[in-house]
Amino acid sequence: MITRRTLVLGVAAASLGGFAAAALLARRQQEQKSTPLSLPPGSSLVRDYSPVLGRKDTPVTVVEFFDPACEACRAFHPIVKRILGTYPQQVRVILRYATFHQGSDEVVSMLEAARLQDMFEAVLEAVLEAQPAWAAHDQPRLNIAWDAAARAGLDVDRARRERMLPGLVARLNQDAADVAALGIRQTPTFFINGKPLPSFGSEQLLEAVASEVQALG
Repeated sequence: MITRRTLVLGVAAASLGGFAAAALLARRQQEQKSTPLSLPPGSSLVRDYSPVLGRKDTPVTVVEFFDPACEACRAFHPIVKRILGTYPQQVRVILRYATFHQGSDEVVSMLEAARLQDMFEAVLEAVLEAQPAWAAHDQPRLNIAWDAAARAGLDVDRARRERMLPGLVARLNQDAADVAALGIRQTPTFFINGKPLPSFGSEQLLEAVASEVQALG
């Protein structure tokens, strides 16, 4: 989870760039070395309700624990789309919500309400594009996120009602419980076919996905 920082990522080259990003990468790599992720017995990385980007029947599944207010999640999103564009028949991405930042719970409930209008990806793109304007971690301006969703075509009045539906709330509560059970402490956190990314970075993610695709033929 990246808080109170400006993250500079060279997404065009699919690699982290700049001094601040290099420092972040070094810190995140050290964190993962000192606290490696492992899956508790019986844990579930994927729920049948989880949002899926790409095809639903691919041999390679990337699970991303994601916070819409996280700068690193925003910066990695073009890399995730690049992976899907490179391997459209082989790779899907499943998003799990990890709402570590203030206000993120409301935005993910908006995203889930957008799914009911078949607007998930459009609203996801809109709120990520607008993230620098709304996602101040000490005082998020959530009206800006809602305005961005409206510009993307979301029926905001309907979404505000439906985001509190019991079934939708239960999904978000389950995601929060899974985040705690799995020991997810930062976003984005990636798993490829159930295996945690061994170290944090865009190149590491690209290489891990490519390796898994190649291994599966």
